[in-house]
Amino acid sequence: MSLIKGNAIIGQSGGPTAVINQSLVGVVETLQNVAEIPHIYGARHGTRGIIEENVVDLHGMPADRLEAIAGTPSAALGSTRDKPDAAYCEKIFATLQKLDVRYFFYIGGNDSSDTCRIVNELSNESGYELRCFHVPKTVDCDLMKSDHTPGFASAARYVAMAFAGDNLDNASIPGIKINVVMGRHAGFLTAAAALLRDKGRGDGPHLVYVPERPVSIDRIVADVDACYSKHGRCQIALSEGLKDESGQTIAEALIKGEKDAHGNVQLSGSGALGDNIAEMLKEKLKPQGGKSPRVRADTLGYAQRCFPDPSPVDQSEARQAGRAAATIAKAGDVDGSIAIVRKTSEEYAADFVRVELSDIAAKTRHMPDEFMDSDNDVSDTFVEWLRPLVGPMPSFGRL
Repeated sequence: MSLIKGNAIIGQSGGPTAVINQSLVGVVETLQNVAEIPHIYGARHGTRGIIEENVVDLHGMPADRLEAIAGTPSAALGSTRDKPDAAYCEKIFATLQKLDVRYFFYIGGNDSSDTCRIVNELSNESGYELRCFHVPKTVDCDLMKSDHTPGFASAARYVAMAFAGDNLDNASIPGIKINVVMGRHAGFLTAAAALLRDKGRGDGPHLVYVPERPVSIDRIVADVDACYSKHGRCQIALSEGLKDESGQTIAEALIKGEKDAHGNVQLSGSGALGDNIAEMLKEKLKPQGGKSPRVRADTLGYAQRCFPDPSPVDQSEARQAGRAAATIAKAGDVDGSIAIVRKTSEEYAADFVRVELSDIAAKTRHMPDEFMDSDNDVSDTFVEWLRPLVGPMPSFGRL
């Protein structure tokens, strides 16, 4: 199809990441010299900025400033947790028409792709030619059709190093240590805790619990008891989205907090899951007439998303994802999302391919069975899959 003349707009949505601005700049730099696109608008705080017409023109921005923005963590335009329904999307569409926008780029997760899908359907129904492109982003790594997602590898790098340092701390002063990791529906990020461990030395995490493998509190207690008896200590990686055997998210039963527009309890903003399980372990593992074991809990929280030590691979791929979306727009494609597909080669490499919005929208990818060694640990297959994504990692000397 031929290019239509009109403006472009870019928004950022959901939880920020260490590399989301790479995708923003990838779109901008690819569209800068397209004569048919006179303005490249950036929407402040995603769809909310579109509705409020709170936009900034990114066209003609100097390359050095774009490069500085690309290397900066978090969402330079600001993000939003708004969940657009049909009525909300009609307001988005009205503003896009008013600004003569013909190219809509939305950087985010599966809800963001669903927004693109709804707006695209509205434009088709009205006869207004609008091309909608979803640029993938999520630390949860839970988008369908992709091997992994921009933002995940940098967060996984942070989690792996945080656990490695915490493991050494736990070995120095033995006890039971719980670390709660992001991941409401998928366990990829929690599983990354195992990347740097040396099982031969008894390194943690000794137990890894993810949403894909429901577990009872009694089972956790039994697992920790066995681990503590074997190693004299136990480090635990616990997903914030961990479910019990009935499918109920354990944390939601413990946290009395506000809910976002998606109806989700703010899991990462609370230490309730770790603290409650720590108290249960103290109580249930206390010897009769004896002293409770030393149990501590931390919630890694929002620091996982935007820590300013990103994976070089993640930086490059986030940029390429933005460029790929803008490139298919320049080629005249009507709409779509970008998926990262790993090549079957000896050395790591990936392709960036267009997929249908309907294949991504409002769907969740889960960890495959081969990434789990048991209900409480990850497999070597997962570790080998993750290793090339995170970049150079530290090594440790031992006595």
